[in-house]
Amino acid sequence: LKSLEIEEKINKIRWLKRKNPHHFLLSTNDKTIKLWKIAERDRRVEGFNLKEETGMMKDPQSITSLKVPTLKPMVTMVEPLLRRIFANAHTYHINSISVNSDQETYLSADDLRINLWHMETTDQSFNIVDIKPANMEELTEVITAAEFHPTDCHYFVYSSSRGTIRLCDMRQAALCDKHTKLFEEPEDPSSRSFFSEIISSTSDVKFSNSGRYMLSRDYLTVKIWDLHMESRPIETFQVHEYLRSKLCSLYENDC
Repeated sequence: LKSLEIEEKINKIRWLKRKNPHHFLLSTNDKTIKLWKIAERDRRVEGFNLKEETGMMKDPQSITSLKVPTLKPMVTMVEPLLRRIFANAHTYHINSISVNSDQETYLSADDLRINLWHMETTDQSFNIVDIKPANMEELTEVITAAEFHPTDCHYFVYSSSRGTIRLCDMRQAALCDKHTKLFEEPEDPSSRSFFSEIISSTSDVKFSNSGRYMLSRDYLTVKIWDLHMESRPIETFQVHEYLRSKLCSLYENDC
């Protein structure tokens, strides 16, 4: 067995809603999720009784009088403070994190599973989606992204490498293996090619602020979906159509 080193990188960052003067965010690399507090300091304390301004402790015997510490202005400093570490819940690389609208829970997704976490609990998560087959040779798709609904805390969506988007409702069951809605554009048989499955893989999905629409991204296009219409997107934007003629070269060069 070989122990693989986890690369020092950040895959995703998600900001939490601001509740006080400080900012909070979730970050994740391939395996570990961290909660950070981002604080700003523009004042420093001066006039300690038990230590020098340099930080060295004073001899208590030398203190003959007490003084009230004061706050002095200083150049604003931004300090990232690690608050919590959520680890050891994913076998595969984490590709998504999404904060729930209740600001108390969030989800994390890897290729085959989606876990639900509580912000206050670092050592336990609940598996809400598991698409791993009993026989890995039967695997036909992987999870590429997952996102909570912006207003309804029980809804979330996840996209797959087959170009589908599934809407799930956590009120229906603890394990959301059965989706509520399936968003998939029918394939045109005349345009099918060797690269069809590759370019149709959805790389990311996001809700609009209202929660009525979704935005999905695949290799060549950006699509807008209406949550009330599963059969096809309401709009498709060709953003990389010029690459279609170069797909063979890109595939051979592993781009």
